[in-house]
Amino acid sequence: MDDATSLDRLHDIVVPPEVPWWPPAPGWYAVMILVAAGVLAIAYRSWRHWQANRYRRAALQELQSADSAASVSEILRRTALAIQPRGEIADLVGDRWAAWLSEAAPQPMPPQVREQLASAIYRKSETTDELNSLREYASGWIQTHEIPAATNPLPEDRHGC
Repeated sequence: MDDATSLDRLHDIVVPPEVPWWPPAPGWYAVMILVAAGVLAIAYRSWRHWQANRYRRAALQELQSADSAASVSEILRRTALAIQPRGEIADLVGDRWAAWLSEAAPQPMPPQVREQLASAIYRKSETTDELNSLREYASGWIQTHEIPAATNPLPEDRHGC
């Protein structure tokens, strides 16, 4: 039985080895580099944002121990000095100071708070409710303020328009 077509003479099928996961194809290296660069860029921007808002965190912490309208106003003024030049902030008093604060925040300033910032710092004492409303506004202002458009230090032609 030396028949060449006999089924006994067949060999098993040779299966190639499995394709390994590592090292990947060259295209995957490019994808990994792009993903790593994206993660690093996001981490760097987050860190810079956190560092840029350090003055806000410090002001909020100081605001917790403020015990008068004058001390709350002082905290707001130091916070404003962190974003604007001293020359633009230092001469703001009374209604002009309250108006500047109102322009720099998205939430409206209650009339009671405006009156406190304009004149209550000269009174001997405030009620607890008045001080709490002033602190609440100050906390919101510190967290959400932006540079008012009228005092933006960049001229219009530098925006590329």
